[in-house]
Amino acid sequence: MNHYYTNDPDLEHDEHQFDFELAGNRLRFTTDSGVFSKHTIDYGSRVLIETVIASDLPAGALLDVGTGYGPIGLSLAKHFGDRKITMTDVNQRALGLATRNADANDVKNVTILESDRYSAVTGDFGVIVTNPPVRAGKTIVTDIIAGADAHLSEGGQLFVVLQKKQGAPSALKLMREVYSEADVIKKDRGYYILRAIK
Repeated sequence: MNHYYTNDPDLEHDEHQFDFELAGNRLRFTTDSGVFSKHTIDYGSRVLIETVIASDLPAGALLDVGTGYGPIGLSLAKHFGDRKITMTDVNQRALGLATRNADANDVKNVTILESDRYSAVTGDFGVIVTNPPVRAGKTIVTDIIAGADAHLSEGGQLFVVLQKKQGAPSALKLMREVYSEADVIKKDRGYYILRAIK
């Protein structure tokens, strides 16, 4: 069985296209089988995007960990045109779609790369965002949350979206152990937006 957090280049294609307004911009997305939320932008990602753009963010580049076909990273790149955005995933099909979607929406300020958690990530970021792959298991989610610390600049912010039933309370506990400050800054339909500050 294929999962969106794995690579399966032989998986049969089933491409879809749709338009969606995110962060005040109408974007066109191409999706395919083997990627997360291929028929629409999932609600958690929407809440995460809205919360990030409404926040007082520190300066610096932005990193989207587990970007999928790119809705979070691309919408933030379109909104914050003066910031450099790095988008990472382990799923090569998703990364190919993210690249196509960046081109289709004329988004130039992004770097899209294959990375298992932070394995290919270099440099410091003012902001890291993630809608982590919960179905990949708690270890990977924990690694994404705790591992962000090594890639945040001083005063940098980590934003995580998780459903309460998928472990948001335990993720918050972990963030409070790793970072100088961590809180739930938004709740919406069972989704929690967690923010940590380095």
